[in-house]
Amino acid sequence: MTELWTLWWIWIVAALVLGIIEIFVPVFVFLGMAVGAVVVGVGLAFGLLGWIATLPVLLLVFAVASVIAAVALRSALGVRRGQVKIWDRDIND
Repeated sequence: MTELWTLWWIWIVAALVLGIIEIFVPVFVFLGMAVGAVVVGVGLAFGLLGWIATLPVLLLVFAVASVIAAVALRSALGVRRGQVKIWDRDIND
């Protein structure tokens, strides 16, 4: 069986696929997951995660990095103008 740390390229390919999905479905969720996959792939490629390369730990690192990236992207890019409608008067008036 192949060691998990030698399969770093799968995480990079998954990041590219998630980035392509983000182009077609722009919701910042897939972009956050793509950043998380890149973090895991680069961590495995450079040996930063090689000593703890079990599937549950890698999935945990992926999930945490994805959530942090999604929150950072949302705060950095913000809400688009017109995305949120605030009603300041009653529609029946």
